[in-house]
Amino acid sequence: MVRTWLITSTTYGTWLPGDRRGFVGTVRDYRDGDEAIATGKRTRHNQHGTELDRDLDGLHRASERLLKCQPIWLTLAQAEAVAPQFRETAAHRRWGLHALAIMANHFHLVVTSPAATPSAHVLRDFKSYASRTLSVTWGKPASGTWWTESGSRRALPHDRAVEAAVRYVRNQYQPLVVWVPAPTPERGA
Repeated sequence: MVRTWLITSTTYGTWLPGDRRGFVGTVRDYRDGDEAIATGKRTRHNQHGTELDRDLDGLHRASERLLKCQPIWLTLAQAEAVAPQFRETAAHRRWGLHALAIMANHFHLVVTSPAATPSAHVLRDFKSYASRTLSVTWGKPASGTWWTESGSRRALPHDRAVEAAVRYVRNQYQPLVVWVPAPTPERGA
């Protein structure tokens, strides 16, 4: 049994907590009469279909102050080095890579892996091998990482969702690199 995922991750420092575009983070929930105020309980707002947290200027400024280096924006040469590494990682792990797009501040992958493989491991492996490729040529960044801490791992429950995700990845705005394998008879060419 397999699962297919739309995997997304951003580069270090380019999409911080508090961002006006919206963000997934662990924030304090303050509501009148709620014990969260007293306990300082934090909630992670990352459930599919729920509203993102957004536009928390103080949190954004505090996040900027914590950066260890300037935000990382990938160049065309870096994206061109990472794309074959993504394909190699998928082949090595025997995962099906349906599409990839690399933009200056993030990447998208549509990938099928065994259902027993946690999606967090899929994301980790792609980021790890891409980091190694980047660091060999361009050196390790002052932040110690090329990527944000985690990323999005959206399950694609059926073939139509996979097809829609591949179209989404193929049609990214201002991609540095896009790769979708050529159609084959078994994929409906």
